[in-house]
Amino acid sequence: MHPDLEKLIVLQTHDVEAKRLRDELIALPKLVASLETKLKAVEGQRAFVLDLIAKEEALRRRQESDVKDLQAKIEKTRKKVEQATTTAMVTAFEHEIAFAQGEIGKLEDSELESMERSEGFELQKSAADEAVETATSTLARERVRAAETVAADKILLAEVEVKRAALRPLIGEAALSTYDRIAKGKGTAVSEAVNQKCSACQMMVRPQRWNDLRDRDNDAEMMTCESCGRLLYYDPARDAPQRKTVAVESIAASIIRSLRS
Repeated sequence: MHPDLEKLIVLQTHDVEAKRLRDELIALPKLVASLETKLKAVEGQRAFVLDLIAKEEALRRRQESDVKDLQAKIEKTRKKVEQATTTAMVTAFEHEIAFAQGEIGKLEDSELESMERSEGFELQKSAADEAVETATSTLARERVRAAETVAADKILLAEVEVKRAALRPLIGEAALSTYDRIAKGKGTAVSEAVNQKCSACQMMVRPQRWNDLRDRDNDAEMMTCESCGRLLYYDPARDAPQRKTVAVESIAASIIRSLRS
């Protein structure tokens, strides 16, 4: 394996981790903001239901007042009946009483309908109360988790950046330029070849190219995937399944030793 390629494999692990940390640092505040928006929405729904309940209660108070007014009117009219001197007057007063009683019946029916609506609104209020409580607790929990994660990610990102800064000068300028160009366009620049396939794009590697890639004496060139253009490498540990240490770990260890020496 080309010595620069060994370093590029490790560099990519740092770059991928740095991207993950940066993405998380961006995503967490957005998550908290979305939860705040959700809480405001459920609070708004609850406020709307409370307003409907208040309106129904006000409606019933007016209806109850109207019923009392009509009942008082009926009592006064009945006294007028007792004092009436003609049949026509009695008939007129009785019509007034009947009309008022009919209006009371309508108001009482309307009041029952209002009470039924209020029962439905109370159920909605219970659901809204639960939604607000859930959204509030979720927001509080995620705020704490996001704050803790952001603080930890900033420390980890700083550590990764130090490793990247230390490693990049050790890589040849041409190899590093090729790596940066491919990574900019593809997201990642290095891909392991497994079972004669590029693990990034899953396209087959031609037999001769596969053999050249597996040639452990071939350390003079870096080969690319003919499909996606990424730099290919082969992990010789796959020829010896009993080995537990993967190539990336061994490469990283050797680079760390070289940095310390």
